[in-house]
Amino acid sequence: MHAQLRAEVLGGIFEPGERLKFAALAERYGASVSVLREALTRLVEQGLVTAETNVGFRVMPVSIEDLRDLTATRIDIESLALRYSIERGGVEWESDLVACHHRLERTPMLTDDAPVRISDDWEAAHAAYHSALIAGCESPRLLSIACGLRDAAGLYRRWSQPREPDRDVAGEHRRILDATLARDADAATEALRAHFQHTADILESALGGAEHLRVPAR
Repeated sequence: MHAQLRAEVLGGIFEPGERLKFAALAERYGASVSVLREALTRLVEQGLVTAETNVGFRVMPVSIEDLRDLTATRIDIESLALRYSIERGGVEWESDLVACHHRLERTPMLTDDAPVRISDDWEAAHAAYHSALIAGCESPRLLSIACGLRDAAGLYRRWSQPREPDRDVAGEHRRILDATLARDADAATEALRAHFQHTADILESALGGAEHLRVPAR
């Protein structure tokens, strides 16, 4: 139940800030209120849903202020995890990282259908690559925090559907990879910081120019 609801929240099925009503969710998923409450509580812990006293649960709302805080926190957490990975990761970690980058590099970022949007396959490959970058840190708690922040960032991308006509995303990913494999922690974390900040700047522009966000057509 939790996995299914999480996948649909991440997939943009629900609007930002939308109230998640138990009756509608019970009908949609065929689950009891207690099961739904447990799943929603886990999503709150993962930063995908908010809980409000006497109101219930809502999908995480979006704002420029939250995006800035999310970006700064993600840079701090994933930079630390990447430094640990470079210090502690072995050949198996390097091999997995190269394989994830290979898949990402060969997966089309945008869909062929209209309206054009970021493809589900690219989103999955992108998440796997960034997970692989820090997988060698040997800190389950750090990885768990990073995963929640990454999910929240993914939601911002899906909801705003930004346009990035002149951006070399593949080049950014390659620079992070090359510095990481060279075991240059300073260069790798700087490349990672620049990558996250570039994304945040584009998303902020998209959010600032929209009266409100709507879920992309699916």
